[in-house]
Amino acid sequence: MTTRRTAIAALLAALPWAGVAHAADAYPARPITFVVPFAAGSATDSLARALGQSITAETKQPVVVDNKAGASGMLAAQAVARAAPDGYTVLISTNTTHAANEHLYKKIGYDPVKDFAPVTALAKGYQVLVVNVNSPYKTLGELLAAAKKTPGKLTFGSGSASSRVAGELFTQMAGIQMLHVPYKSNPLAITDLLGGQLDMMVPDTATGVPQIKGGKLRALGVTSTKPLALLPGVPTISEAGVKGYEMSYWFAAYLPANTPPAVVSRLHDLLVAGTASPAAKAFFESGGSEPFTTTPEGLAKFQIDESQKWGKVIKAAGIEPE
Repeated sequence: MTTRRTAIAALLAALPWAGVAHAADAYPARPITFVVPFAAGSATDSLARALGQSITAETKQPVVVDNKAGASGMLAAQAVARAAPDGYTVLISTNTTHAANEHLYKKIGYDPVKDFAPVTALAKGYQVLVVNVNSPYKTLGELLAAAKKTPGKLTFGSGSASSRVAGELFTQMAGIQMLHVPYKSNPLAITDLLGGQLDMMVPDTATGVPQIKGGKLRALGVTSTKPLALLPGVPTISEAGVKGYEMSYWFAAYLPANTPPAVVSRLHDLLVAGTASPAAKAFFESGGSEPFTTTPEGLAKFQIDESQKWGKVIKAAGIEPE
């Protein structure tokens, strides 16, 4: 009987899927790379580093953050889509790469559904419309009045699909014309806003709030339906003059398609636990976002719903695919 059991065990171990299962049990056995589509200092980068700290503390394996900024996140998404499906190359991204880009560009170089294995959603957040602290516009009403007086003269910058669509939707709903200036990432746009080269932008709160609290930017409105505790005294954009305006964004983790389910499950558990870590809690509190996790299947469904929603917003905003 013992000999027979040993033989059966050896036979099972020789099967292809058995090796995969064993590898998943040992995952992670070496450093993991988090590929981030935006520059260091962006909200996505900050969240990735917080989650990486948690995974390292739990597994004793380093997590390297690789910032592949540019092309509205397409460079990073393409890199992960082409990576080995072994769990060691992870895309920490947003609705930019997985809900908006397919509606903004004719060719993105990856399929947001077929080329990835969803792992989990990570967080939801909001944005804030900001101007330079030395700007003559102290309220959203003043900015709107100036834009209506000089159509097409004022500028707004964006370094992600979220900030782009938020700005475009703002101009459409307000009935104004502004010149859009694209950037590789929001921090780069912030730099020009601080330097006086832009009139306004709508970054995520994690990127904008530090500059607001540092006295370098002035907040004129938030994109949520209710005021944010993080920015007391700042009205919603809807309250301040563009009735009905609302925008939000989300973060999520993806692996290359065909990654073994057991590896996806293990990474899912590590990331979900990471959203409750001290570093992640500090990120949520400082940036005005909140944890939001799902099963892999839940993320897949959520992504489809979000893609349809963003497609409608982009079309309504009059943005033609480039």
